[in-house]
Amino acid sequence: MKVVYYLVALLALASSVAFAYDPSPLQDFCVAINDTKTGLGPGNTSNPLGSKVSPVTVNEILGLNTLGISLARIDFAPKGLNPPHTHPRGTEILVVVEGTLHVGFVESNPNNRLFTKVLNKGDVFVFPIGLIHFQQNVGYGNAIAIAGLSSQNPGVITIANAVFGSKPPISPEVLTKAFQVDKNIIDYLEKQFWYNNS
Repeated sequence: MKVVYYLVALLALASSVAFAYDPSPLQDFCVAINDTKTGLGPGNTSNPLGSKVSPVTVNEILGLNTLGISLARIDFAPKGLNPPHTHPRGTEILVVVEGTLHVGFVESNPNNRLFTKVLNKGDVFVFPIGLIHFQQNVGYGNAIAIAGLSSQNPGVITIANAVFGSKPPISPEVLTKAFQVDKNIIDYLEKQFWYNNS
């Protein structure tokens, strides 16, 4: 009888599990005949971050539907930053086309170990699915990178924007305790303009 209870408990647990990545495709492919949003021209980096992400996901090219891939071009002004962010539904592989980038990602709890590297033209780096990562131009000229992602819609959560720019705002009591800082610092951060570079 115990075996039946264990089996029922296991089935109940398995049926309540949610996955945050693309499921298997429901069709072989989608041909988008009149798809006019394509193209990866230079992005305008004259903004507070000094970077511009130009995504090519299923939202831009309908033909990516069910294929499980997307990409982005990232343009960087000198010292430009693609700030700490995460893709909840996709692993990212980044190739530097021009310039020199300092890149990194943070391992999940409890270790929170930072993995970083300086990349030059032609170098490649991988950011695992769901982990916080960043790229910054550490060269003196402009930089360009191309990112391939393992999802037609990988999503993006920019950490500062999500935490300090949420609407409605997260309770100051939550943020002061989480960051272990004075409420004045939280108030200051919430009043900043959190730029979205994509």
